[in-house]
Amino acid sequence: MKKSNRFVSALYVVFTASLMMTSLGAQEKTLTLQDLIPGGRNQFRFVPRNLKQLQWCGEQYIYVKGDSLLAALPADKSEQVALTLEQLNRMLETAGYPSIGSMPDFSVPFPKQPGVLAFQYRNFRIHFDRKALAVTAAYTLEPQWENFEFCEANGCLAFTEKNNVRILSPENRASTVTDETEDGIVCGASVHQHEFGIRKGLFWSPQGAALAFYRMDERMVADYPLVNIHARVAKAEPFKYPMAGMKSHEVTVGVYHLSGGRTVWLKTGLPKEKYLTNIVWTPDEKSICIAELNREQNECRLVRYSAQTGEREAELFTERNEKYVEPQHPALFLPNDPTRFVWQSQRDGYNHLYLYDIHGKLLKQLTSGKWVVTEVLGFDEKGANLYFSATAPRTDGATGEGNPLENYTWQLNLKTGVRTCINAKSGVHRVTLSPSGLYAIDRTVSPVTPHDIDVLRLKDRRTVKSLLSAPDPFREYGMPDVATGTLTAADGQTTLYYRLTTPPRLDRTKKYPVIVYVYGGPHARMVTGGWMNGVGGWDIYMALRGYVMFTIDGRGSADRGFAFESAIHRQLGVCEMEDQLKGVEWLKSQPFVDGDRIGVHGWSYGGFMTTNLMLTRPDVFRAGVAGGPVIDWSHYEIMYGERYMDHPKENPEGYANADLREKAGNLKGRLLLIHGAIDPVVVWQHSLLFLDACIQAGTFPDYFVYPRHKHNVTGKDRPHLYEMITRYFDEHL
Repeated sequence: MKKSNRFVSALYVVFTASLMMTSLGAQEKTLTLQDLIPGGRNQFRFVPRNLKQLQWCGEQYIYVKGDSLLAALPADKSEQVALTLEQLNRMLETAGYPSIGSMPDFSVPFPKQPGVLAFQYRNFRIHFDRKALAVTAAYTLEPQWENFEFCEANGCLAFTEKNNVRILSPENRASTVTDETEDGIVCGASVHQHEFGIRKGLFWSPQGAALAFYRMDERMVADYPLVNIHARVAKAEPFKYPMAGMKSHEVTVGVYHLSGGRTVWLKTGLPKEKYLTNIVWTPDEKSICIAELNREQNECRLVRYSAQTGEREAELFTERNEKYVEPQHPALFLPNDPTRFVWQSQRDGYNHLYLYDIHGKLLKQLTSGKWVVTEVLGFDEKGANLYFSATAPRTDGATGEGNPLENYTWQLNLKTGVRTCINAKSGVHRVTLSPSGLYAIDRTVSPVTPHDIDVLRLKDRRTVKSLLSAPDPFREYGMPDVATGTLTAADGQTTLYYRLTTPPRLDRTKKYPVIVYVYGGPHARMVTGGWMNGVGGWDIYMALRGYVMFTIDGRGSADRGFAFESAIHRQLGVCEMEDQLKGVEWLKSQPFVDGDRIGVHGWSYGGFMTTNLMLTRPDVFRAGVAGGPVIDWSHYEIMYGERYMDHPKENPEGYANADLREKAGNLKGRLLLIHGAIDPVVVWQHSLLFLDACIQAGTFPDYFVYPRHKHNVTGKDRPHLYEMITRYFDEHL
């Protein structure tokens, strides 16, 4: 008995020691920038799990797992292997094409023929029947071809080559649509600096009889110099960059009719300096609708043109706003009634949906409330119900004020106006509808949900299958605490949302340095209702190293309505900065915050804010890092710059107040500016002009350039960027 007790005691000691060592091992696990920053060697391990290439293929969903493509109907108990890499390569070999090393990115080119999949590799676009394992079409591509746009109706592939539009038939016959030879004329590409929701320049008609395309004349826009330093002798590679107050490019729209090979130019008329946005064909292919915006961006006209003659058929309606109008979505025609369409507008103060007829008569406002529609997803098969995502509160969708930290998907009956939330879980949802509109893939994230994927049956909104519940990728690590809350803006009435990330086991009797991470501009929010409230990898890293990380979305940021966003109009950097300082005021009231060690960091608009805060309140911020900063808005591009600041001649005081060169002499703390040498968004000239101003003023910022990077430092160099930023704050904060 005694011997047995001694044995048990010894075993207990060994077991306890083993537990302690295991616990210590877990505590000693650390996260590095290579783990947390995109481009890092191990970052893929710390992204919540996903299903690769999950999409609808007819009424089946498909996704790639390893070397297999899996498929299933929503009602199936499990997925079946629909295709293996070995089968794919055997099929390619049989058809005389090279093999492929891993599963490619698949698309569904013919939604009504879900057995056919497509992918592009090397210089081929391959269509194949996944059931018969046979190639059904193959397109031979050239390396210089860009901007591909496939037409389901005719099987043709439109593309651009050296700024001209061409079409490749299923028989691999290439035809020429445009034949421009002069530098500065670009056909078939995105225009207007990708503003106004413009992402492409080629638009097939519904039945494939014609192709609409942009033609952009940039000859009157000054060449902006970029330099390729990797050439044996550095080589100038200029591009067109229209700055605020200067001459803009001129855009027209052509319509190429495949039958007869003729091009009709839409007679969009004068003035030539206007924005032709949100192109859409009418379902009968007879007309094209364009949202035309004047250069002042305070008047938008939805105009219908004849695709046969180019003549202006009708002005459907006009929207005006004394600040700006910003169309971002084309008219969406109802599938069961081609004479009616849905239009998105902020005219009542929030982005909502309106139903019009083809003659421009407003039939009714479909949605309303103090919340914003964030995305229109589509219709069910009969067109009776419209689906959209919005910040509308799930508990009081009719009248309640929206919560930007949540996003739900809604079913709207177009006849009755009844609106129903289809999501059962709280959080932020991203939904894709099946072609019939009977089912939906629902992706959910929340502060405590890394990533859930469910299949919903829309008629009763029930979950019929759970595809994924991703585990916490940080479950084996001691993590910072992430909290959100609200503060009142500097105007004394507007609610703002903030995120606070603090070191593990925060000792409230100690004083910690703080870094304010800021963006501050339109079309973005930093504080979200997503996984860990949208906290970034660098925030996590710095909190683990003993910093308090703080972000607040001030007036001017997204998803809070027009008044909230447009508060910055004509005075960029004023109310946004006031709201950031309200956040700092609250931080200083916290017992664990060292008010003498506050830093600030941001990129792009956030770089502008960082520099501005450092210069305007040198008494508050000890150190800052400004990446790709706008220094003088008169050196920024027309479309964005003039929307928020108007023309420099109309708002000289606003431009002067936002010109940070005038404040260069105020610099007292340590400020590091970082810029990409070939940045086409915030051109390098901005930070160079600021350096020159600092030299004249006798102040001493620090500076670093990433030679061959554009607006953001991406890829394997990104961890290097954040190592540099971290070292700077370690040294000066």
